Amino acid sequence: MAEIDAAITTQLANIQKTIGRSMAALGKTLTATGLAKHTELVAFAKKELGLGHGDANMLVLQLRKAEVPQPDDPLDAIYAGPKAALRPIHEKFLAALAAFSPFEIAPTKANVSLRKKKQFALIGPATNSPVKIGFNMPALDAGPRLEAAPPGGMCPYRVKGAATEQIDKKLLDWARRG
Repeated sequence: MAEIDAAITTQLANIQKTIGRSMAALGKTLTATGLAKHTELVAFAKKELGLGHGDANMLVLQLRKAEVPQPDDPLDAIYAGPKAALRPIHEKFLAALAAFSPFEIAPTKANVSLRKKKQFALIGPATNSPVKIGFNMPALDAGPRLEAAPPGGMCPYRVKGAATEQIDKKLLDWARRG
């Protein structure tokens, strides 16, 4: 993620240098248009500021992102509202995994990716069951608890409906294989 953040920072610096205005000034310019839709703002930035599509899109994305308060903890957004009660399952699973070996935690919009050299697991609230834990590894024995996921997804195996009492030796053995 650090490389992506660095690339965005460089791109935004280049946009400011090209146009000769700060991000704050560009934000005021876009806000003053009265336009609300992302595509309208991108079109304005392309036409009136002379930006290419990629730069215009990045500018609008970053300015709109700055308008929305970001939670201090990304898990607050993932486990918000009725899903807040599921967070203890998530925390117990991560605490148990931490005892085995170090790994990176990479929150996305809807779940959390767990990585070593590559993603080995995914955890987050599911739509049709409380919590889903996916495993990205070959040759696990699927059964009633560990099901094979449909082909083409990031994780070929998943455990649906995990509860705190299901964070047990069997589940952790599957996770350790990653």
